[in-house]
Amino acid sequence: MKTKSIFLYGLILPLAVLAVFLLCLSVGSAAVPVRETAAAVWRLIRGLGAPVDDPVGAARFSIISSRLWQVICAGLMGAALALCGAAMQGLLRNPLADGSTLGVSSGGAVGAALAILLHVTVPGWPLAGGTLMAMVFAFGSLVLILGLAYAMDRNLSTHTIILTGMIFSMLASSILSLLITFSGEKLRSIAYWTMGSLYYKNSAHALTLLAGLAVFGTALMTLGRELNAFSVGEENALHVGVSVRRTKLTVMISASALIGICVSVGGSVGFVGLIVPHMVRLLTGPDHRKLLPSCAFAGAIFLMLADLLARTLLSPRELPIGVVTSLVGAAVFLSIFFRGRKGGGR
Repeated sequence: MKTKSIFLYGLILPLAVLAVFLLCLSVGSAAVPVRETAAAVWRLIRGLGAPVDDPVGAARFSIISSRLWQVICAGLMGAALALCGAAMQGLLRNPLADGSTLGVSSGGAVGAALAILLHVTVPGWPLAGGTLMAMVFAFGSLVLILGLAYAMDRNLSTHTIILTGMIFSMLASSILSLLITFSGEKLRSIAYWTMGSLYYKNSAHALTLLAGLAVFGTALMTLGRELNAFSVGEENALHVGVSVRRTKLTVMISASALIGICVSVGGSVGFVGLIVPHMVRLLTGPDHRKLLPSCAFAGAIFLMLADLLARTLLSPRELPIGVVTSLVGAAVFLSIFFRGRKGGGR
């Protein structure tokens, strides 16, 4: 079993991510052969520019260069959102828990929009203002939602948490609409950003996502055993020596921070943390030691493909990536919800 896991996480899933990465770089309004795409990426890694003696190769190199950071950001963002969704579902024992269904993404969006309107900046790091505001508002939203749900239902049942999250999402959407009303010349950019977009991303955005994954994603990855204990209740977790308070705080802070970072970079891209863990769980089972890394890889694949659809469905016009994920996510959300009711889920 251990050899199988090493084979899966060390070879199969990384190769799948690499294959989808090259596919997404190659396909678009202007297609580039996969072999030339791989050669262009290798030149970029080596720090070389476009081939000066090959006009066609130079043009294709330019195409790949313009798509590169967008695709990288899609992969990193998908990995982060899927990982957060799996961790939140494990902590709350709720298959419908996700940053979008719980309202955490909406809260982060309000924080990021406020940062744009109020010109919140940090000297030396242009993205820090929006990132920090989104992280703070995302964490505050999660605390508020769970607090309200606990006040209404001390058992924190699935339906109470989801209902509270939906109500909070509507409130956050109303606040966003109010901010857009007073946004003036920033109206178009904020409205498009709230639908989720990875258009015109650069290395700074990718490094922000990578840093968030390295810090907060690693923290979540180490909690596989603890989340397995949570799956049969907090009392069981206490009996087997799990620090319940520390685990809760680690998951809540790490997931909220990662969601806030994703929102600040790509806007509101919903349902990734709902769809991917649900699908991966069917393949790997409920063991979070396998589920968490699998969700990170699968989330990267899912959002890169969603970004590809957003770029190609109405080419040359590009759809907001959040529209694509929401269309798929709404169908999966209803399927999980009604299956849970038929199965007698809480």
